[in-house]
Amino acid sequence: MTPVTVPVLRLAHAEGLELPAYATADSAGLDLVAAVTEPVVLPPGGRALVPTGLAIALPPGFEAQVRPRSGLALKHGVTVLNTPGTIDADYRGEVGVILMNHGAEPFTVNRGDRVAQLVLARYERLAWAPTDRLPETARGAGGFGSTGHTNQRS
Repeated sequence: MTPVTVPVLRLAHAEGLELPAYATADSAGLDLVAAVTEPVVLPPGGRALVPTGLAIALPPGFEAQVRPRSGLALKHGVTVLNTPGTIDADYRGEVGVILMNHGAEPFTVNRGDRVAQLVLARYERLAWAPTDRLPETARGAGGFGSTGHTNQRS
């Protein structure tokens, strides 16, 4: 697999922190670390924008998705609030991670803590084709929780 080259700008408050890296050869996401200057305490139910100290320039046709880390979610109930968070190809500001503490105890984010994952994804642009009728499918208009049921009203 050929990597996509992405220019990255390390901001002053990220000095001394490693660039995001893949933990294993087949990892889909790079670990984002907190570029906080002092610890951030998330009380139960609390949320905060955690800086990464990085700005990136994605090529057209790509987005970067900010996703939760499973270990934080399982062990502490801490997750990325707007998951996945999308970084558009034309955004040049700092990458931030909106963390929320769903756990029962306060959670402290320290400098250099791995707080999220960053996944690069290709996307396609769509063009609307207005119509008076959509093609039929077996599912039809069955909504949330309707798949896998013989009665589409379940």
